[in-house]
Amino acid sequence: MASQLQPEALLTSLSRAGLLPSPVIPATFKPAVEVSVSFNEKPVVAGNLFRVSEVSQAPEVTFTPETGASGTTRYTLILTDPDAPTPDDPKFAYWRHWVVSNIEPKKSSTTGKTLTQYLAPGPKDESKPHRYLYLVYREPEGLKLEKEDVGGEEFVQRRSFQVKEWVEKHGLELVGVNWMLGAGDGWKE
Repeated sequence: MASQLQPEALLTSLSRAGLLPSPVIPATFKPAVEVSVSFNEKPVVAGNLFRVSEVSQAPEVTFTPETGASGTTRYTLILTDPDAPTPDDPKFAYWRHWVVSNIEPKKSSTTGKTLTQYLAPGPKDESKPHRYLYLVYREPEGLKLEKEDVGGEEFVQRRSFQVKEWVEKHGLELVGVNWMLGAGDGWKE
């Protein structure tokens, strides 16, 4: 069951984590949808910590429809890591973990069209925790994205994904965010 979070608390958590503003979340961002993410009933709530063993399977992702959205409005979900391979050396940011398009609000993210298969976060035990962003974008009317529009599934093809440029190219508008910290099972504070 996902936990409710007020927009102000979300924005404050993003700001404290150095994610607002960032190349993927503009300073002017105001959430229009609430993004609920959970792994086996454990909700993702604005930066809470998950271990690698907790995120091996794709999470359940749902979100509220935007006020005034039409019944044909569709969304794209991107799960990305700005801290790859480590927060101290993020040379592979933004790592593309999952991309799903053509999602209807109030439905599971798995009901959309998967453009990049879910790849579980896997920070090493010796790395500080990584920040993982669940970004929900409104698609322009009639957008049809294909796997080729995103890139390959191979490990090395997922690194250094240019999220900002990609969403601008396809006319996507950021409407919702959630985020978590991820750490190896053996990571010690």
